[in-house]
Amino acid sequence: MKRYYCTYFDRNYLYKAMALIESLNRHDPDFQLFAVCLDEITRVILDKLSLPNVTTVPIHKIEERDFPLIEAKKGRTLSECYFTMGPTIILRILEQHPEIDILTYADADLFFFSSPEPIFQELGNQSVLIHEHRYSPSEAYKSPVYGKYNVGMLCFRNDRNGLQVLNWWRERCIEWCYYRVEDGKFADQAYLNDWPTRFHGVVVLQHTGAGVAPWNHDQYQYSLDASNHVLVNGQPLIFFHFTAMNISYPGVILPVKFTNYPPLTLEEIRWIVAPYITALYNGIGAIHKILPDFAFGLKDDIQLNTANVFIAHESLGSRLKEMGVSQTRTSLGGGWDCYIPS
Repeated sequence: MKRYYCTYFDRNYLYKAMALIESLNRHDPDFQLFAVCLDEITRVILDKLSLPNVTTVPIHKIEERDFPLIEAKKGRTLSECYFTMGPTIILRILEQHPEIDILTYADADLFFFSSPEPIFQELGNQSVLIHEHRYSPSEAYKSPVYGKYNVGMLCFRNDRNGLQVLNWWRERCIEWCYYRVEDGKFADQAYLNDWPTRFHGVVVLQHTGAGVAPWNHDQYQYSLDASNHVLVNGQPLIFFHFTAMNISYPGVILPVKFTNYPPLTLEEIRWIVAPYITALYNGIGAIHKILPDFAFGLKDDIQLNTANVFIAHESLGSRLKEMGVSQTRTSLGGGWDCYIPS
């Protein structure tokens, strides 16, 4: 059964979107992704790449003659404008493509490790699927602040209930959508808090392997099945949300830039982060064939401290040793080393 997805991103997230696309090709090959491009360089590069199953959508096709949306963006930061546009993007794609039954929104920094079919099985005949942050105990204080649910992956059926939720969410984001906490609101995300009780047909995803992220990963047990697929508490890892990853091309990667999050283990680095890095560099390589000096989204000022778990190209080993890096170095193979605090 063909599955429809949408995402939106600018040039700073293009290489991450390429990794997302690679993972969809591997685990849900009968798919169509609508990639809403928030700037022209992103659209031009994607069009030149001519990726199968990917339809580029320039942002002006979403915004044109949408005067409430255009007016709402005034006075908001760039990231706040992006948050504001989310529900409208999903809604417009459904309006413009009536053949779509279910449209799944995915953040550009998601990466699939196995088939997403269990997600759709949980949606069943209902209209909307959302998933919880499932914060680790050390992060649980964030739930009432930033929202119980995460907007990184959402499913909407093109029916009355699904469209009702989308229209309500769009109206709220037009009214208020800022990157701050205020009166129980936070960006586009805290609006999801009461969806299961406010609307009919809203399902909360239960699968443990969907929505693993820096804020919850440490509460799970990881293993490999007979085919070397990653399991989370015995269930297949469906997708990991790689928020807060920084890359300094070509040598240093911070899988999670925030040291307040629970640190990743060596097993997680090997089984989860390393495959994602391979996909990221595949994407960067493809982009460089179109535009060799493309470096958007790649940091040149990564600051390391003793609490960071980081990955570096093995050629940098001597230099990092001279710098006095205190983390323990372990080879990951493929030219990469992992540095974990002792």
